[in-house]
Amino acid sequence: MKDDLLKNNSRKLTQGQMGRREFIVSAMAAGLTLPSALSLVKKAEAATPKKGGKLILGYGYGSTTDSLDPGTSENGMTQGIHKAYGNLLFDTENTGELKGDLVESHEGSNGAKTWALNLRRGVEFHNGKTLDADDVITTINYHRGESSKSAAKGLLSGISDIRKGSKTQVIFELSSGNGDFPYLLSDYHLVIMPAKGGNVDPLAGMGTGPYVLQSFEPGVKGTFVKNANYWRSDRGHFDEVEILTILDTTARQNAVMNGEVHAVNEVDPKFVSLMKRNPGIDILQTTGTKHYTFPMRLDTKPFDNYDLRMALKLSVKRQELVDKILLGFGALGNDIPVNGAMPFHNDTIAQREYDVDRAAFHYKKSGHSGTIPLNVSDAAFPGAVDAAQLIAASAKDAGINIEVIREPKDGYWSNVWNKKGWCACYWGGRPTPDWMFKAAYTKDTEWNDTAWRGTKASKRFNELVVAAASETDQAVRKTKYFEAQELLHDDGGVILPMFANYIMAHTKKLAHEPNVAANWEMDGNRLAERWWFA
Repeated sequence: MKDDLLKNNSRKLTQGQMGRREFIVSAMAAGLTLPSALSLVKKAEAATPKKGGKLILGYGYGSTTDSLDPGTSENGMTQGIHKAYGNLLFDTENTGELKGDLVESHEGSNGAKTWALNLRRGVEFHNGKTLDADDVITTINYHRGESSKSAAKGLLSGISDIRKGSKTQVIFELSSGNGDFPYLLSDYHLVIMPAKGGNVDPLAGMGTGPYVLQSFEPGVKGTFVKNANYWRSDRGHFDEVEILTILDTTARQNAVMNGEVHAVNEVDPKFVSLMKRNPGIDILQTTGTKHYTFPMRLDTKPFDNYDLRMALKLSVKRQELVDKILLGFGALGNDIPVNGAMPFHNDTIAQREYDVDRAAFHYKKSGHSGTIPLNVSDAAFPGAVDAAQLIAASAKDAGINIEVIREPKDGYWSNVWNKKGWCACYWGGRPTPDWMFKAAYTKDTEWNDTAWRGTKASKRFNELVVAAASETDQAVRKTKYFEAQELLHDDGGVILPMFANYIMAHTKKLAHEPNVAANWEMDGNRLAERWWFA
């Protein structure tokens, strides 16, 4: 009882609902000595967010081809920008729990085919417009339109109709039931934009978020000032925010150690021990669903050949990559984008091992000869070039000649990824198999970077994803997701050798809540909203 009282009063103190003197009196009444009460006060005050200051973040992503269009956001830097000025309908909290962002309450019915979303009242866009159902409907329709190039289009393909229940209620009708539908609406591309004349302006950078966008230079930076009318009084503590692209790993790490920026993402595992020696820097790791891949496009020869794909999958020394590229800051991958952090992970699939004899067998059976180009850049992930060279070395023993082509960092995501036959990539992962599959592997998503379509296995995979989403019997649902993973593991075009921890570095001048999100880097790419200066 005493512990519960002290915990509750500590919360009140940090939230400004109780004064310092009142807290000390109540703590001593509960049996604490004065020194103990003062110690609790200091601890609570240290956890109390402070307002003000200018935050500068350094991201290892960004390109001159980036856009303010949330639908085309394809890297952490632009995601951080969109989440600074905008809000989603749902988002993953730093506790890992999915919660309503602009949605106050929601309810599924009709076998999870009908979803009613009640919006928060009184939320304002930066232009003064009050959020309503029309904004949500128009935004979602922008992404699912016939000519849409949005990366979220495939995720929304199950929506058959959207209508207004009231000024603050939106009703979604799905073609088939989907118990994970709220998760899909937390996709970072779906920043809610203000509607005007039945349209939205995706390039305006206009949202309801904690900061108002001041300027945006693609591949360089975005600048913001505090939104004085933000609907969350407990978030958005800084007066100004600047988000920078710093592609070079060494430059990025030096920037945080020299105090030029306050936090950086994508710390190279090789430098973690060195950076830990800096007394003003903290290294923060989170473990989730982030993974590094080498997608082979089935619409590009020779990757349309099953045996060649299998030969390459068998020619990778996965443990070597975990040891030498991640330096242990991660785990083995098994060519499926689902791991133990997600529901319905198929752990019955045997771990794919390096097998030079089987790799040589399948390569000979493929009939291929000559070099196989692998286009990479460390823009994909730290150590991507080194990883590609290790793959080339191990494949050589199976008689496979891989030519590693080093691509420029700038423009990698627009000129190489999802275009060239074989390249390096990273995925932040998704909280459910349904979402992960619809983001990158189903036939109708823009980001199907393996172009895995048209094979018998891919057709069956798409059928299973649709059927599993609407299945209410969890045991049956499990069998469908297990089979889907088996098909992808065998026939798919992805080599997924490792799951990687998010590693970031930040100055000790920054403070944050006890929990840090693991769904994306930089506290779910909401560091600017959630953190403050100590």
